[in-house]
Amino acid sequence: MAPGVRLVQKVSSTRVFARIAPHVVPAMDRTVHRLTRGRVLLSAQMLPGVVMTVPGARSGQLRTTPLACMPEPGEGGRGSWILVGSNFGRPGHPAWTANLLAHPEGAVINWKGRDIPVRARLLSGEKRARVWETALRFWPPYAAYQARIDREIRLFRLERREVPADGPA
Repeated sequence: MAPGVRLVQKVSSTRVFARIAPHVVPAMDRTVHRLTRGRVLLSAQMLPGVVMTVPGARSGQLRTTPLACMPEPGEGGRGSWILVGSNFGRPGHPAWTANLLAHPEGAVINWKGRDIPVRARLLSGEKRARVWETALRFWPPYAAYQARIDREIRLFRLERREVPADGPA
C-alpha cells in the first residue's frame, strides 16, 4: 500500500469529507482529465479511475463523470470494471447510477486514455455480495459509507460492448 493511503482512507471515511468531496473531487478530475487529453485523472493516484459518459436518465443529454473503479482482469486484456455508487456515504444514490439504469448500453468509459463502449449491469443477490466483499478489501471506507446510510449502495459491472465497424445501425 502506498504511503499516505491509510491516512486518505481515514479522512475519506469522515462526514466532513462526504460533504466537501462531491463538489471538489469531480471538478478537479474533469479539469485535469480534459487538460491532459485523457492521460491523467488526479483521483486515480489513489484509486483506479474512469471517466464515464452516459446519456442522462431523463434528459438524454450526455453526462460525463469521473469515477473510482475496481478493475477486474479478464482473458486477453478484456476485463471489466466495477463501479460503486457510494456517493461518499451520502443519503441519495448518485445521479450517474440512474443514468446507467436508464441506459445500460449507452455508456462509454475513458480508461487510461482510451474510449471504450461498455454495457452496465446492476449487481444483486449473491453476485453483489461477492463483489461487495472484494470492494471492502479494495477500499475499506466503503464500509463506513454503507454504515451511515439506509439505502443499499449500488454496484455495477461494466463490460466491453462491441460496436459495429460502420457504427450503430
